[in-house]
Amino acid sequence: MPNATAAWRRFTSLMILLAMTMTATAGAAEPPGPHSRAEATRTIADLRRIVTERGVERVEKVRIGGIEQWVAIRGNDDRNPILLMLHGGPGWVSMPTSWYFQRGWEEYFTVVQWDQRGAGKTYTENDPAVIAPTMTHERMIADTEEMVAWLRKEFGKDRIFVLGNSWGSYLGIELARRRPEWLHAYIGMGQATNVPESERRGWAWTMNQARRDGNAEAIADLESIAPYAQGDSAVPLSSLLKQRKWLNHYGGMVHNRTGGEAEAAAVSLSPEYTDADLAKVWEANAFSMDKLLGDLLTLDLSHVRRLDTPLILFLGRHDYNVSSTAAAEWFGLVQAPEKKLVWFEHSAHEVMIEEPGKMLLSLVHHALPIAERAGDVPPP
Repeated sequence: MPNATAAWRRFTSLMILLAMTMTATAGAAEPPGPHSRAEATRTIADLRRIVTERGVERVEKVRIGGIEQWVAIRGNDDRNPILLMLHGGPGWVSMPTSWYFQRGWEEYFTVVQWDQRGAGKTYTENDPAVIAPTMTHERMIADTEEMVAWLRKEFGKDRIFVLGNSWGSYLGIELARRRPEWLHAYIGMGQATNVPESERRGWAWTMNQARRDGNAEAIADLESIAPYAQGDSAVPLSSLLKQRKWLNHYGGMVHNRTGGEAEAAAVSLSPEYTDADLAKVWEANAFSMDKLLGDLLTLDLSHVRRLDTPLILFLGRHDYNVSSTAAAEWFGLVQAPEKKLVWFEHSAHEVMIEEPGKMLLSLVHHALPIAERAGDVPPP
C-alpha cells in the first residue's frame, strides 16, 4: 500500500507538471481570434447563417429607379410575410447593423434591408455625380414603390409589411397613402410628423438638460442658433449639427448613452459590407443628408389624418431626435382600419437596437396576426 501511495503521488505530480506546461505553452501561443475585421465578420456570418430548408439568405443588386440598388433578404421560411425596413438618415443605413438586432425577426418574417439611392452599398455601386440630380423626395418615394412592387412579384405576395424608421418613416407614410392595397400594415418607428415642431421640442429639451447640468459650452452653442426652427425655412445644416451634438450628448438619440457611437462602430462588423463599402459609408451618409435633409426639415405630415391600411407605431419614450410626443399626438388624430401605439420605455430613437427583445415581441404580437388573418403565413 505505501508503494501504491507513492506511485499515486508521482502520477499526480506528473499531471500537475503537464498541466503547467500546457498552460505555459497556451499562454505563449497567439490568443484566440478574431484578429481582423475579416475574421470577425466570418464569425458573425456563420452564427447567423440561415440553415432551414426553406430559408432565404440573399445579398444582391436590384434594378430600381434606373440604377442598381442593394438589398439583403433573410428569413427562415420563404412563405413567411415580407418585412421591408426603410432606413433612416437620410443615409443612415440599417443593413450593416442588422446583424445585431434582426436575427429573431427572421424566424417570423422574410426581412429585407435596402440601401436606398445615395446610401450605403448603393452609393458605392453608382457614380455620385450621375445620381446627384435624381436625389429628390419624389424619386425616393418612387424608388420605394418600385422596391415594394419588386418584392411582391419576386415572392408572390399580394401584401407586405413596411417598417419606416426616422427618414424612412416619411417614405413609409407616403407609400401607405399611395399604395395601401400593397400593405398588410405600415409600421412607423421614430415617426416623423411635424418636423419643425419636432426640432423645436428637441432644442428646448436639450437646453433644459444643459442648464440643469450647468454646461456653459452647450448653453452658448444652443443660444447661438436661437430662435431655432422658426417659420417655414429649413434649419441650416450648421445649426442642426450644433443642436444634434448636444442632444446626442444628453441621450436624446440613444437613451442614457452619448450619440450613436456604438451603433456606428457596429457597421464595421457587417458581413454584408465589403471594405470598399465601409470606406464610403459615411461619405454616402453626408451625400444623402446634403441632398435630402433640407426639404425634410420643413415637412409637416400632421395634416395626414387618414390611412387606408393598419397603422402600428413603435416610439421610444426618450426620443428627442424625432419627437415621440409629436408622433403620439398625431397618432391620436389619424384614422386607420386598425392602429396600435407601442411605447418603448427604455429607448430613445434607436428602438430596435436599444430594446431588441421588446422589438421582436412587438412585431410578433402586433404585426404577425395581421398576416395570419390574411393567410400569408406557412401552413401549421
